[in-house]
Amino acid sequence: MAWAVVLVVGLVAGLGGPVLLRERASARYPVTAGDLAAGRAALAALVVVEPSASATYEREQFGAAWADVDRNGCDTRNDVLRRDLAPATLDVDGCTVLTGVLADPYTGERIAFARGEDSALVQIDHVVALADAWARGAAGWDLREREQFANDPANLLAVDGQANQDKGASAASDWLPPDPGFACVYALRQVRVKAAYALTVTADERAALDSALGTCATT
Repeated sequence: MAWAVVLVVGLVAGLGGPVLLRERASARYPVTAGDLAAGRAALAALVVVEPSASATYEREQFGAAWADVDRNGCDTRNDVLRRDLAPATLDVDGCTVLTGVLADPYTGERIAFARGEDSALVQIDHVVALADAWARGAAGWDLREREQFANDPANLLAVDGQANQDKGASAASDWLPPDPGFACVYALRQVRVKAAYALTVTADERAALDSALGTCATT
């Protein structure tokens, strides 16, 4: 009988290990029960439309990159770097971020940023990628609406450059952050943005977002 007890314990430990690790990781990014409930409701309300052929996406269709849409005198890239790096040091112009440290949400790593030849170590990610937005409804917007979307801080994060490149234009069905603890927050942000802009999802994407919300740790 002793071997049977050991076997059962081993199986439970083996099956529970990955779940426990995910729970511990998610606990580093807790969300409120209210935010999670709102996210689930918003996800349920998103219109599901399967992929179809559409006009080719071009970055220029969303206006000039990092336009100063909020008229604060600084371009959007530097606005986001200043928000997400701590501490961020600025040039004499009061806008250009020269140095800072990023606590990268996608990988869980800390990345030192210095403006110059290694600036690409930190990049600005569109949480809902522009190409994905184009295919999911933005193709029908006018240029002003697309430019506003491309520069909306609610859809922008400073992240590890390689993780951003790996993601590319992927939807949640094809890519989630390497750090599983951030999957919940990432999914909530995607859902909020898609709901705010009335963008659609595919069935696979909706399932992936729902699964990611299932990893949330609530406060």
